[in-house]
Amino acid sequence: MSVFPLGAHVDAVGVRFAVASTSADAVEVCLVSGPDAEPTERRVALTERTFGVWHGHVPGVRAGQRYGYRVHGPYRPWDGLRANPAKILVDPYARRIVGRVTNLAAARGWVDDPMTGLRSTVDSLGHVPLSVVTAPDVPTPVDRPDVPWSETVIAELHVRGHTMLHPDVPPEHRGTYLGLAHPAVTGHLRRIGVTAVELLPVTSIADEPPLLQRGMSNYWGYATLGFLAPHAGYASVPGAEIAEFRAMVAAMHAAGIEVILDLVPNHTAEGGVGGTTLSYRGLDAPAYYSLGGNGHDADITGTGNTLDPGSPMVIRLVCDALRHWVTAFGVDGFRIDLASVLGRPRSGAFDPNSPLLTAIAIDPILSGVKLIAEPWDATGEGYRVGGFGVAWSEWNGRFRDAVRDFWRGHGGIGEVASRLTGSSDLYKHSGRRPWASVNFVTAHDGFTLRDLVSYERKHNEANGEANLDGTDDNRSQNLGVEGDTSSPVILARRLATARALLGTVLLSTGTPMLLAGDERWRTQGGNNNAYCHDDETSWTDWTPDASAASLTGFTQRVAAIRHGSAALHRDRFYRHGEILWWHPDGRRIGGHDWHDGELHTLGLLRGEWLLFLHGGPDAVPATLPPAGPFTPVVDSTRPDGAPASSRPLPSSTTITLPPRSLLLLRTTP
Repeated sequence: MSVFPLGAHVDAVGVRFAVASTSADAVEVCLVSGPDAEPTERRVALTERTFGVWHGHVPGVRAGQRYGYRVHGPYRPWDGLRANPAKILVDPYARRIVGRVTNLAAARGWVDDPMTGLRSTVDSLGHVPLSVVTAPDVPTPVDRPDVPWSETVIAELHVRGHTMLHPDVPPEHRGTYLGLAHPAVTGHLRRIGVTAVELLPVTSIADEPPLLQRGMSNYWGYATLGFLAPHAGYASVPGAEIAEFRAMVAAMHAAGIEVILDLVPNHTAEGGVGGTTLSYRGLDAPAYYSLGGNGHDADITGTGNTLDPGSPMVIRLVCDALRHWVTAFGVDGFRIDLASVLGRPRSGAFDPNSPLLTAIAIDPILSGVKLIAEPWDATGEGYRVGGFGVAWSEWNGRFRDAVRDFWRGHGGIGEVASRLTGSSDLYKHSGRRPWASVNFVTAHDGFTLRDLVSYERKHNEANGEANLDGTDDNRSQNLGVEGDTSSPVILARRLATARALLGTVLLSTGTPMLLAGDERWRTQGGNNNAYCHDDETSWTDWTPDASAASLTGFTQRVAAIRHGSAALHRDRFYRHGEILWWHPDGRRIGGHDWHDGELHTLGLLRGEWLLFLHGGPDAVPATLPPAGPFTPVVDSTRPDGAPASSRPLPSSTTITLPPRSLLLLRTTP
């Protein structure tokens, strides 16, 4: 009998089950029936063991059957071994997962102390999620948009939060895959120039023990239980998550929008050693997790555990899961959370050619989709912006920091100039293109655009962690008042600064990424770590609003200009002489200017486009280059970005740049 593929696979007469565990003495598949409150089970021993995989065929079982595994074996927590047959375990290869943790004590594998205490004898059946047998995947033709990297504009969004308040989405579809598929949603994305959505995690999610104890949930979803199963909570009809996810992908593709999934192959929802035994820990903790001394989990993710990217079992699981999303659902790429972890086998030093990163990069299917790394982890050693291989694009954290600093008047022009032109210092040496730099100033983790210009400090008290969670390195500004204000002067100043930030992202060389809802002027009330708020704190507000309308119009205008000019989405790094850096005094920027901490104004002439950025708090004069005349095209001080006048300005004209302003001009033949 064949060992692979792993998981539960239906054939004409039953189901073949296969699960990996190198440390087990025996494995049973448990077929669950009855109501959730009082389930019953039939246990069948998997008697075949090949290559560390326990497998067997159970006749008469069909799609829709709930199941789990029970593992018999050593319980030596000081060695990392935590087999416990009282705990029913989710199949790592399950393609559907139902239920949630309803009893934390039952979900734990230990009593009194996770390292020295006894093995729990409380049966977890009825208190934890279960796997579900699914029908075989039916490959369907996928008409992919295949948007070139150089033309890609990404919107990062949350499946649930983006449509929970959308008035045009039917109430029964709000917060679901079908809600995201609604023409009103895809149409809005297209209008603001988006060519790809980067979805926060949609794989099966389980809330971690600390959140369960506080009665909260992991809204963001960075708590994976199953890597191949769509999260059931985003289906409008229970049990329809597979079909609805496919429908969402098809709707996005029909609108010309690619679907990129945020995958989390660096840790699981089980938490640290004091956490739960839901799947991996009970199956074979040493084969899945990176362990430290005395059986503790190594934690370079900040979540309590770390999947070991040097383990063949983990490498196979991650690659199989990624391929599954491409082949079974038609997704177009992945953003890998805390991706530097994948380059640190056994939580050691970072290696861009590590086994897992290499396996993904050379896979014949995965090498043909978009791959984006979040190039850092929860340690200082793990900050690896620019350090990944040629197959990877990266969230460019240095772009974010430099642009935030520039627009609050900090530092000189040198760092931001490198980020404006594709960050060749980070990506050229490895043979990558400018689009390897995913340029952003806001993301799910941190302030929204509105909060970035409204708060100088985080306000995370509602998270229940004494405001100790979330970063203190926000590089934000409140422009006069902390938080909301009725002052029209401060409000106008904030919107103008926000437009300058948005314009910088869209007009820089590289791949722009927007945080969906920023164009709607969304606020989280100063919370920069709203991971546990499934409410209006985190949902996109679609209420008609003048500020939202003007900011949406600005985004639409600038994105259209970018899309319409090859010079503004260039796919090659600039060579010497192809650009001109221009000083507001009316001369080329010289060597000493790059180190002038008092210079907050920068001109960039590339092709037919002249871009002026002025990050200072006061207006300054700026003399245009001699290559004109120049016609103003975008003015960030105007509500929708349309300049007050489109009259061409002669060469060497001196203009006034208002405080914190972006001005784009086009040479006039």
